[in-house]
Amino acid sequence: QHFKNDGKKDGERELPIVPFDGIVNEPVLHQAVRAYRLNQRQGTASTKTRSEVRGGGRKPWRQKGTGRARHGSIRSPIWAGGGITFGPRPKSWRVDLPRKVKGLARRSALNARAADGRVLIVDDLSWETPKTRRLRELFEAVGAEGKVLLLTDGVNETVYLSGRNMPHVQVMPFGQESAYHVLWATTVVIETPALEASTEAAEEAGLLEKARERIARVEEAEKEAAKAAKKKAKKKPKKKAGKPKAEKKKAAEPSVDLDEIELPIVAELADFLQDFDDPELIRALQERDSRKTAQRHYDARVEELTGDEEDGDG
Repeated sequence: QHFKNDGKKDGERELPIVPFDGIVNEPVLHQAVRAYRLNQRQGTASTKTRSEVRGGGRKPWRQKGTGRARHGSIRSPIWAGGGITFGPRPKSWRVDLPRKVKGLARRSALNARAADGRVLIVDDLSWETPKTRRLRELFEAVGAEGKVLLLTDGVNETVYLSGRNMPHVQVMPFGQESAYHVLWATTVVIETPALEASTEAAEEAGLLEKARERIARVEEAEKEAAKAAKKKAKKKPKKKAGKPKAEKKKAAEPSVDLDEIELPIVAELADFLQDFDDPELIRALQERDSRKTAQRHYDARVEELTGDEEDGDG
């Protein structure tokens, strides 16, 4: 959705394919968020071992004859005030990600928010003086709820100062946000000039053509997956409805390839057998199934079918 800088709606606007190519890579998002949070850790937690704690150089009492347990130092880990066994030590939690992985994670995060309808476009916010009330009124007018990430066209100090003392609001230049910042926000608000400048830079760098090729590859992969799923669904046995009972009796051998039938877990076997009306086929499946707990389901289904036939003959 596109809005003017006073909050009035200005219709719909198509997002540029860079970075909004519609591809969401969840494993890469997980890597990026995990790396960001690890890099925020100071790693300064520290404890002292028994050798680092002050004191404890003298044996507290003699080894034998006191009736008490033997001890060699009051700074033993089993003493109050003693050293810590396997405690935390200062370490670096730094995790580095390849540049392309960071870019893919950022695009995936923006695409995820755009797919949920949480990306809003506003015109240039060229304000002379910073006013928190003006920015709050803008967010209320455009319907930006929850945590808001405002991406400006370059460094906009006026807008930054306007949102600095607002809780749950972050203001930063477009392109400097990480995947964590985008996923942190409930709503992402982007300035129109920022998108235009990003599109021009992507076109000069030849990224638009790469994005189109990437989208085409993803669409082709989705089509192939749909064809494979459709082909697999055709192989599954279908329920035979309205078949004469005389034909059922004539069928001495199952007409379905048993090797292609995948048996479900025992908990779903009863519902699975409802798709089969041929007792001979069910018996053949029973011979193939070696699970003891599954045998009663086959017997119950066969008894149900044969009982129905006897009632019909009577």
